[in-house]
Amino acid sequence: MKSKRFFASLAIAAGLIGAAAHAADDFPVKPVQVVIPFAPGDTDNMLRPFIDKMGEFLGQPVLMTYKAGAGGGIGASMVAASKPDGYTLVGTSQGSIVVVPIFNKEIKYSTDSFAPVASLSEGGFMLLVSANAPWKSLQDLVDYSKKNPLKINYTTSGAMGVTHLLAEIFADEAGVKWTHIPEKGSGPAITALLGGHVEMASSAVAPALAHIRNGTLRPLATFGEVRLKAFPEVPTFKELGYKIASPGYYGILAPKDTPPEIVNAIYQSAKKATEKYNAQITENLASLGAEIRLLGPKEYTDYLNSQRVLFSNAKNNLKLSQ
Repeated sequence: MKSKRFFASLAIAAGLIGAAAHAADDFPVKPVQVVIPFAPGDTDNMLRPFIDKMGEFLGQPVLMTYKAGAGGGIGASMVAASKPDGYTLVGTSQGSIVVVPIFNKEIKYSTDSFAPVASLSEGGFMLLVSANAPWKSLQDLVDYSKKNPLKINYTTSGAMGVTHLLAEIFADEAGVKWTHIPEKGSGPAITALLGGHVEMASSAVAPALAHIRNGTLRPLATFGEVRLKAFPEVPTFKELGYKIASPGYYGILAPKDTPPEIVNAIYQSAKKATEKYNAQITENLASLGAEIRLLGPKEYTDYLNSQRVLFSNAKNNLKLSQ
């Protein structure tokens, strides 16, 4: 009797494996949905140049939908709980995938709840001051800050967001103390800096781009691994001798346990779209101060894991306030 149950179990398991393999072979047979866990106007702009072209190589439309809230946590939660069949993905940055689950106790998913598919673009983060500020370089700012603890007020798009955490991680490494005055969004943060209400901002590049180009804001350093093509004259923190590095990669992820064949099929569609429409995508991203940063599933996973270490250490080692 036991042997019959054993062989019956084997048969069921084999059937499930066969069904999964068949589904992977047929993928896709319907449109693929990429959930953007923010309101239109930021993250979607970083991903749209790729997503709009990927359907050509998948044989089915790839569509963006929006599910904003909780710093990206609501949309990401929905995708994490979705069927791992490749038809529901999330398109986002490290903010909602790494930072939100570390700092928001209400969020139940983690980075491990996803199968990273591809990093597509790099937007970048930087420290900015007014063009009229006395600090011409990062070293000037650090020297002043050491002599005047908490004298510099700086703003970000919100407490416990990526830009806030990066500023605090750097301040800790540099041995300086600043006063954080968060705003509700990157636009208001840049407005506060332009209006002279704060001395500095830690910001994503795109909201500050026009003001940097017209000379009203001065970037001191960027948080990425390498200099951004949009700002070849602006050094990275790493170049200046600091350890911190947090490139702002925007990519797409599937729910955990999505078959590798399906993950690869989606990645290949992004890769082929990037190759065929490289000039057009490059131009679209350049208007945002961004650039192509195509990474496959393994490399993208490695990047997300490195970010998880960075921000987990920040939570454990820094005294962070709202």
